[in-house]
Amino acid sequence: MKFEIIDVSCYSGYKLNEKPLSFRLRGTEYRIIEVIDRWYEGNASSAMPCINYFRVRTEDGMEHIIRHNELFNKWSLLISEHDKDKIIGATQKKLD
Repeated sequence: MKFEIIDVSCYSGYKLNEKPLSFRLRGTEYRIIEVIDRWYEGNASSAMPCINYFRVRTEDGMEHIIRHNELFNKWSLLISEHDKDKIIGATQKKLD
């Protein structure tokens, strides 16, 4: 498994980057229709930066885990070997 950097559009209410709305991976945009779960690790100390995780469902019915590293303000998508073929295949179909 590995994480790949993505661009994310978010809802920001009482907190910045409170809820992801869509993400862009390799030129393809995925609209998030549901946040299934969310959790975090770390804290505000410099020894362990806070990382927020979201399990989301996109319009195509796929579930993904995305995370936001607050220290660097970067988003990334977890890509497992199982999901790798599905994601790359879906991206290729949209490019054809």
